[in-house]
Amino acid sequence: MKTPLFFLLAIFMGITACNNDRANSATKTVNNIPVENNGVHIDYTDTGKGDTTLLFVHGWCINKTYWDNQVDCFNKNYRVVTIDLPGFGKSGKNRRDFNTTIYATDVNAIINQLHLNNVVLIGHSMSGDIILQAAVTNAAKVIGIVGIDNFKSVGVQMTNEKQAEKEYAEAMAAMKKDFKSVAIPYFNDQLFYKTTSAAVRQRIINDVKHADTIVAVKAMVWDKFNEADKLITYGKKLYMLNSDYDPTDVSGLKTKHLPYDLTYIHATGHFPMVEKPNEFNKLLEGIIKRI
Repeated sequence: MKTPLFFLLAIFMGITACNNDRANSATKTVNNIPVENNGVHIDYTDTGKGDTTLLFVHGWCINKTYWDNQVDCFNKNYRVVTIDLPGFGKSGKNRRDFNTTIYATDVNAIINQLHLNNVVLIGHSMSGDIILQAAVTNAAKVIGIVGIDNFKSVGVQMTNEKQAEKEYAEAMAAMKKDFKSVAIPYFNDQLFYKTTSAAVRQRIINDVKHADTIVAVKAMVWDKFNEADKLITYGKKLYMLNSDYDPTDVSGLKTKHLPYDLTYIHATGHFPMVEKPNEFNKLLEGIIKRI
C-alpha cells in the first residue's frame, strides 16, 4: 500500500540524438542579468541561442543542475534556461510563502526580465502545476508546456477526499516533526526504480538531506489546485513525458475533452532526466518538434 506521502506528492505532481560532448556545448551564461521577484534573487543559467527558448523548472528538494545534460544537448539549437526555485539551489529564500502559485510568478519573472519569447516550459514533478499557472498568465510568450513525470491523474475524482485530506495532514505533520525520517524513506521506497543507479540515488538523497526543511514542507502545502480547470483556461495541448513505473491515468483528460500528448519512458523512476538522459533527450526532442 502506498504511503500517505506518496499521495501527497502524486497530487502535485524524425528525432535526432543529441551529442552529449560537453566540450562542444555553447558557453553558459550565469546571471549576467540579475533577476528578482519581489526582492527574492532567482538563480539561473542562460545557454545557447535560437528563436525558441526551453525553460526547465526542477522538482521538489532538487535544483537546476538536474537539467545539465539537457542543457548540453539542446543549447545547440535552442536558447536554454534553467532556474533554481527560491528556497532551493542558489536562489534566495527571503519570503514567507513557497507554493506553486508564487513559484509561477518566479518563472514569469525569468521570462519577462530576460525578455524570452516562444517559450516551452518544461517542469518536473511538483513544477507541473507551476508551469501550468505560469503559462496561463503569460500566454503571449509561452507556446507549450511539458510535464515530466507529473499530471498523472488530471480530472480523476478521488474516491474518498476526506480520507485523502486526513492522510495528507498526517504526512505534513510527520514531516514538520522530523523531515528526514519521512522524506528519505519515501524517496527510497516510492520514487526510485529497480534500475535506478546507486549514484543517482545517492545524489538525490543527499539533496533531500540538505534541503531547507521549512521551505520543503511549505512547498508541499496542498492548495487543492485544480489542474483540469486550469488546463481548460490554458486552452492548449498538455504534453507529458512520464515514467511508466507509476502509470498515468488519462481518463479524466478524456472525460473533460482536454487535449494531451503522452510519451512514456520505460524502466526509470521519478527522475528520468538523470536516470536515462540520452533516451530522455531523444523523446523530449520529439515532443518539442511536435509543439
